[in-house]
Amino acid sequence: MAAELAKMIRIDSIWLATEPIDMRVGMDTALARVVQVFGAARPHHAYLFTNKRSTHIKVLVYDGFGIWLASRRLNKGSFTWTDSGHLPVVTCSPN
Repeated sequence: MAAELAKMIRIDSIWLATEPIDMRVGMDTALARVVQVFGAARPHHAYLFTNKRSTHIKVLVYDGFGIWLASRRLNKGSFTWTDSGHLPVVTCSPN
């Protein structure tokens, strides 16, 4: 089991962007937004972005060696997103 866990990308913290981003941006532009807002991309942190309608989501993860960028589009509905006035704190654990 431990060997299987070692193959996964570890994420210790997840940060939600409160302002939408253009979903056409690539890795460099998404990383530049992370650096602009947070100062630097921290190892094992995930940064989530959505578009204005919250129908697309992009996830940027820095794993300590490189950058991972994934996206998801919903055909129906939208992601529920927070506004900047109500930022929840969520703790992630491997269990």
